[in-house]
Amino acid sequence: MIRNIKILFLVLTVTLVASCDLDLLDNPNAVTVNNADINFILNQIEVASAGSFNNFSDPGMRLARMLNQGAAIYDNAVAPGGTNGLWNTAYANLLADISAIIPLAEKGELFVHAGIARTIRANILMNLVDVYGDVPYSQAIDPANFNPGVDKAADVYAAALADLNKAAENFAAKSKSGASGDLFYGGNTDSWIRLVNAMKLKLHLTLRLVNKAGSTTAINALVTENKLPSTTAQNFAFKYGTNLTNPDTRHPRYGGQYGPTGGGDYQSNSYMGALYNSKGFPDPRMRYYFYRQTIKNPTDVNQLRCITNQKPGHYGENDVFCLPTSVGYWGRDHLSNEGIPPDGLLRTAWGLYPAGGLYDDDAGKGVSLNAGAGGAGIHPIMMRSFVDFMLAESALVLKTSGDPKALLKSAIEKSMADVRSLALGTSEASKLNAFETSKGFVWATEVTKYVDKVLADYDAAASDDAKLNIIATEYWLALHGNGIEAYNLYRRTGKPANQQPGLDPNVGPFVRSFYYPLDYIVRNKNAVQKTNSTVQVFWDTNPANNFIK
Repeated sequence: MIRNIKILFLVLTVTLVASCDLDLLDNPNAVTVNNADINFILNQIEVASAGSFNNFSDPGMRLARMLNQGAAIYDNAVAPGGTNGLWNTAYANLLADISAIIPLAEKGELFVHAGIARTIRANILMNLVDVYGDVPYSQAIDPANFNPGVDKAADVYAAALADLNKAAENFAAKSKSGASGDLFYGGNTDSWIRLVNAMKLKLHLTLRLVNKAGSTTAINALVTENKLPSTTAQNFAFKYGTNLTNPDTRHPRYGGQYGPTGGGDYQSNSYMGALYNSKGFPDPRMRYYFYRQTIKNPTDVNQLRCITNQKPGHYGENDVFCLPTSVGYWGRDHLSNEGIPPDGLLRTAWGLYPAGGLYDDDAGKGVSLNAGAGGAGIHPIMMRSFVDFMLAESALVLKTSGDPKALLKSAIEKSMADVRSLALGTSEASKLNAFETSKGFVWATEVTKYVDKVLADYDAAASDDAKLNIIATEYWLALHGNGIEAYNLYRRTGKPANQQPGLDPNVGPFVRSFYYPLDYIVRNKNAVQKTNSTVQVFWDTNPANNFIK
């Protein structure tokens, strides 16, 4: 991974100690704004944005029941010390580097570079607001201010929208040079413009609870413009490689689980259960999402303690408990913080999509170093299917242009196609094809069966609220690997409905925003910690605790 470009602005963020000596920055041997290659700075911003996505996505996946939440109560799940890295990457790396590169790019008429930087900054600002609410921005990258105050969250969202509008202008301008080293789109401005519009769609849909009329008008304009991501090549996804060291280019989820002793994440029983059982047949994506290290359920209580326990009394009749299936999918229930038995080579692992792991062909063998696609996966940041799911929600709730049922169909089909496309582009393709042939499995037939089932359920839904639950549930199932959109979806809609409760009956209220990081609270004399994690961000006007658990 390329060297992180450190410049003056990097030192002066909201998390730095006020005693830093600025004179130490004047090192003639150091890389500075004046002698750095702007392409290297842009690459570093893009690499850091991938790390930032992972930082934001991880807690979102856990709160949205896509991964096990390893805390027993919600308040502990977002303890102040848990997001120091997220905060520091956003401010000290990304926002500082972006503030440096934009004037350099525009001065040199490198407008593609400037547009990319602005698009990434808009995304980071939205993520910060969505997680924390009010955050420092206007004073945050100020060399003279070690204790910046917070901006109102709505103002930071407005700044993000202004960045997206200016980015669109940058991409439309005549640039002296493209950004051929761009790690996302290879400098293709049409793809970047479509991403800008997708980010605007996300922003306005998020704001629909506080500005219904404005969101409706803005989304209709985006539909009319018809410049949203629609092809696989236009997916906004960070691509990982297979190199193990110097540098490690593998997907971080792969790196955390595919080793000699396994281990790593516990998958969510709730999520796996929904994928396996909710349609009456397994989701075609399931063998890509997860890899079973054993295809049999455990019978040894020393491996999985809950197999001898009764389902908790506060669980509903249809709530998954302990084991989501009978064929070896092995995760944990929501808010289970049990100790870790010797199950590192038994628990269900990340699969081929998006982590670049193993395709599940019923082998039932433990993971190992370099197994499967070797970590050549992606971060699915803004996929074309996500766009159609958002448009379906908007068409149903805001009555914007488009048929919600048709958009739902398109969204599912695009998700299926993109999962399949990634898989067939890896070293697992031959194994995948051989397994399907041996089982008489026809991918297109299975996808059609799945889509037909969802659309039949949609037609049978008795209300718009029930239809919204179907759209949201399918979006949630397509979001594997992206906890940012899943966490926002859950707070915005309260759906998917009837989620698995916490394992303990008294887990406390659901997290509506995170505590500020400990670094920020300790080092900024103007910082004020929240009273609790039930504080709602400005766009979340849903009643407290009436549908979210």
